[in-house]
Order: sequence, then C-alpha cells, then structure tokens
Amino acid sequence: MRKPFPLRALLAFNLFLLLGCFSSLVLATPAEEAQLDQLDKIEQELELQRDWAKYRWDKRNSECYQKYWVNSCLRDSRAEYRKEIDPIRTQEVELHVVQRKLRASIKDQRDAAKIAERASAEKAAERAESQKEFEEKQKAAAARAADLEQRRKDAPKRAQENKAGTQLD
Repeated sequence: MRKPFPLRALLAFNLFLLLGCFSSLVLATPAEEAQLDQLDKIEQELELQRDWAKYRWDKRNSECYQKYWVNSCLRDSRAEYRKEIDPIRTQEVELHVVQRKLRASIKDQRDAAKIAERASAEKAAERAESQKEFEEKQKAAAARAADLEQRRKDAPKRAQENKAGTQLD
C-alpha cells in the first residue's frame, strides 16, 4: 500500500487552523484578503491533488481493459479513486465555506466603507456640485438646441434676404 501524501496532512492541519480562526474572529480587510489568498493557494493544491487522483484513476481504467475481468477491475478502480477523492472533497467543501464567509465579510466591509464615504460632507458637497454642473450643461444643451431649431426655422427667411442683398444690377 502507498504512503499517504504528506502535503495532505499539512493542508488538513492548515485548514483546521483556518476554520478555528474564522469561527468567531473578525479581521481587518487587508488581513482577510491575505487569508483569502492563502486559502486560494490551498485550493490550488487540492485541485492538483484531485487532478493527480483523476490521472491515476484514468491510468488504472485503461489498464483494466487489458485484463479479462474488466468490470471487476473498473469497480475496484472506482473504489480506489473514491478513497482518494473523498478526503479531498471534504477539505474542499470546508475550504469553500470559509472562503464564502471571508468574501462576504470583505464585501460587507467594502459596502460599509462606501456608505460611510457617501455620507461624508465632502462627498455630499461634491455630489451637489456635480449635480449643479450637470444641470448647467443640460440647460446649455437645451439652449443650443433651441437656437439651432430657431436657425432652421429662420433659414428660408435668411436665404431670401441673402438673395435680395446680393443681386447685381
């Protein structure tokens, strides 16, 4: 029988520590983001383990087709694959739970920061000034449009005046 992969034990221990840390602790956003990066690295390691397990399973399946008792071999191969993949899947589920909590916490903190920023007097003044500038631009655009419409209405009259004024005797 093969020795268990030592990285699995390390990842399981790290995941256990992370779950313990995040069960009741609320961290600042930079620390949470760093922790999320660390969790992403652990997730990549788990994906690598899953890929290698799939590779070994595919290899065993292809070897099964060389044998006489194909169905029995495939069943054993599948059982061996499940033994490898089940602990990885359990770790992934726990990891994803922690990642969802972290992402929700980070999003809540960012939303709270945005709300606080919007409530500040500076931002309120800035928004009021922007609104005033927008309204002025709208008025100027409306005035230009009205002037253009007036010019279009007056165009035949101006054309007539230009004809009358440019006649040569």
